[in-house]
Amino acid sequence: MTDKPYLRLLLEPELKAPVLVEGLPGFGEVGKLAAELLINFIRAKLFAELYSPYFTDHVVIKGDGICRLPRYEFFASSTCIPNIVVLIGDLQPSPEEVVGHYDLCSMILDFAQRVNCKKIITLGGCPTQTPGASGIYVAATSESLAASLAGQEASIYQGGNIVGAAGLVLGLAKIRGLDGGCILGAAPSIFPDNATATAVFQFLIKVLGLKQL
Repeated sequence: MTDKPYLRLLLEPELKAPVLVEGLPGFGEVGKLAAELLINFIRAKLFAELYSPYFTDHVVIKGDGICRLPRYEFFASSTCIPNIVVLIGDLQPSPEEVVGHYDLCSMILDFAQRVNCKKIITLGGCPTQTPGASGIYVAATSESLAASLAGQEASIYQGGNIVGAAGLVLGLAKIRGLDGGCILGAAPSIFPDNATATAVFQFLIKVLGLKQL
């Protein structure tokens, strides 16, 4: 481990133009919960880990009492069409770590391009404007892609900012010439929202046209 982010490759998956799906902890834990549903659905396997000093100064304790550093994890599946790479993690850097956010998101995209990802989908939650409201919102790297993602089941997100990796990965992907979209589920609070995460996951499956081999 060094004083810089460190990516540990566990194995080399055989993938064909995979889509990167990012679901890190955030509002209502919507992105991470939806990404975990996707991992289980496509039976994706862990193939890489990303460690960083930009994460907070603690260790994660497993059920058996064994500790480990916080990390991001990359899972992959070649048994579905399209092939999928899924990114989840324990946490994101604090909002004050602006440089850290940029460094990590750039490293995520470097690795995504290394495994030949051509498209990026980020997942997250957003606060509802009205108590009790719900819904799916989308944003993208182009107007045409945003419109195609929205269809009849989602609305174009016009809420201003998308904070954290869900937004920054998308913005950095755009300047690299990668197509990308963000799927946001409206959540009532910061607490884990399984119902909204399930709705985001189901919408994602439709958007990807995902098929099992």
